[in-house]
Amino acid sequence: MYVQPGGGYDLDGAWRDLRGSAKTMRDWVREGGSYLGLCFGAYLAGRNPGFDLLPGDTDGYIDLLDTTVHDQRDTMVPVKWRGRQRHMYFQDGPAFLLDHGADADVLATYPNGAAAVVVAPYGKGRVGVSGPHPEADRSWYDDAGLKNPDGVRPDLAHELIDRTVGRH
Repeated sequence: MYVQPGGGYDLDGAWRDLRGSAKTMRDWVREGGSYLGLCFGAYLAGRNPGFDLLPGDTDGYIDLLDTTVHDQRDTMVPVKWRGRQRHMYFQDGPAFLLDHGADADVLATYPNGAAAVVVAPYGKGRVGVSGPHPEADRSWYDDAGLKNPDGVRPDLAHELIDRTVGRH
């Protein structure tokens, strides 16, 4: 599994550094590799600019209509994870704009219905992406002065990883 973490605000600048490896990345995933993109890494899984690994593209959740978050500061966002209300750490992550009829498993949606966490096949491989941060541990919440009403639990991160590598 290749993991592209979050951290960064200059998508175009990061893409200039990474675009030379785009074909290699696509070929590797197509032949059975797994790509896990978290926040900024999820933006990079999109089309413009990005590795073009998704059946669709990305857009900033804060830029969509009817969002619950309107700026880039660290916060929590409620999501429906497989139909169940959960809260996740969030900092200007993407929403996923899937093509009509796309072969993708939407694990979570934002309150406005936009896809927040997605796993999709790519050739023989799989791509898992998350706008919010399922990997956030207690230190993230403490540093931002946030409290997760669900508690800080790694179960969402584990499920995303398992589904991305094809373990159900």
